Amino acid sequence: MPGDADIASVAALMGEPARAAVLMALADGRALAATTLAAEAKVAPSTASGHLGRLVEGGLVTVESSGRHRYFRLAAPEVAAALEALAHLAPHQQVRSLSQATHAEAIRRARTCYDHLAGRLGVALLDGLVATGALHVQEAGEGSDPVLGAGRARTYLLTADGRSRLGALGVALDPPTRRPLTRYCIDWSEQRPHLAGWLGAALLTRFVELGWVLRASRRVVKITESGWVALAERLRVDVDACR
Repeated sequence: MPGDADIASVAALMGEPARAAVLMALADGRALAATTLAAEAKVAPSTASGHLGRLVEGGLVTVESSGRHRYFRLAAPEVAAALEALAHLAPHQQVRSLSQATHAEAIRRARTCYDHLAGRLGVALLDGLVATGALHVQEAGEGSDPVLGAGRARTYLLTADGRSRLGALGVALDPPTRRPLTRYCIDWSEQRPHLAGWLGAALLTRFVELGWVLRASRRVVKITESGWVALAERLRVDVDACR
């Protein structure tokens, strides 16, 4: 019979600074080469290889081969969720340069949390979907949320009107797997929920296809001018709060 969860072993894998940097670099859900991850962690390629081996062995990262090249990605959405939860507890890194300050602001404005939107944009998107009636909020009598508190967990339900309007926008609404259609993360920078689950991922995918959102580097996403207009008009996103 298995015993209690061995949290210490996972925490040890995440707790080494270079490995933590690798995991955060992979937190947008994409697969990256070892050389790219070595640069993100600011370590030699040979050192990065050792760290990646431990992360793969520990089940936090998977490896994919394409010809002679190997690419690494987070093993599951739950790994990204764990990173986001840890970010609530972690102190902020000290900003020592203009480039770090610029990146810190961009991360808070709009970023990916694994495969869905986070930051001010992610929070405003969820607010807009609720305000327009695309999502219905059901407060749970039981359960717990790390920010909302005990007994304050929520369920976001896609309404018939939301299914119609988002379907017309071309958003894929039927998960091909058992992944929940809607769930939420508590955004570490905004301390409020943003939309996750299949719907959160499908919205980001569609926004990229429509040219509203562009993926940048290190989890940052950028919104095009046409994207700002469409998000405000079609999904009632408060764009002024996002900029």
